[in-house]
Amino acid sequence: MKFGVVVFPGSNCDDDVVFALEETLQQEVRKIWHKETSLEGFSTSDCIVVPGGFSYGDYLRAGAIARFAPIMRPLIDFANSGGYVWGICNGFQILCEAQLLPGVLLRNSNQRFICKNVYLKTQTNQSAITATLPKEKPLKIPIAHAEGRYYANETTLNELVANDQILFKYCDLQGKISSEINPNGALLNIAGICNKSRNVFGMMPHPERAADPILGNTDGRLLFDSLLTMDRVEVRNG
Repeated sequence: MKFGVVVFPGSNCDDDVVFALEETLQQEVRKIWHKETSLEGFSTSDCIVVPGGFSYGDYLRAGAIARFAPIMRPLIDFANSGGYVWGICNGFQILCEAQLLPGVLLRNSNQRFICKNVYLKTQTNQSAITATLPKEKPLKIPIAHAEGRYYANETTLNELVANDQILFKYCDLQGKISSEINPNGALLNIAGICNKSRNVFGMMPHPERAADPILGNTDGRLLFDSLLTMDRVEVRNG
């Protein structure tokens, strides 16, 4: 598996993702500039990461301008062809704006930027980034966002539940899911979802910031390890 990391004006987590993938996980990575018009050299067995930051300054609303960048057309085609696409924080917002994922990310319910460690409870093992995660173990992963409140209409929420598309929910250290520990007011405490085809992932927390031992927390690495494990399984079975 090869990784591409899209860089927009205002991206500020691209190097974090590259470091986690290239230095910590020893994977092949290439940065992809937002003005590129193809994903030449990538196959549908690879993964394109849309990282966090403030693409185009978050003008209008987070992700709204980045959605129209030249790279988005080939990225959408790549996703629709079955390639892995992983949006983190601002990347999640962009994928929702591009309608690769359902719903939207609204301003946090407290109207403030939040930067802290939170706990996530894995809701399903039916995705490449959660396949090997223990569902009973809360994961400590940092968040850093002002527009992380996941919102969708009732029909969409019901579909997410019925199709097992909710990847993570915010919880406490013991794994309890409640409104009291919800950091941003997200509906159903949703912290991450996938598409119906299970190849496009979006999440507000930053696993790349919890991947290297020097940071004192490697819970985020488990998501990358899961993806790489599932890739090896697919190669063997292919």
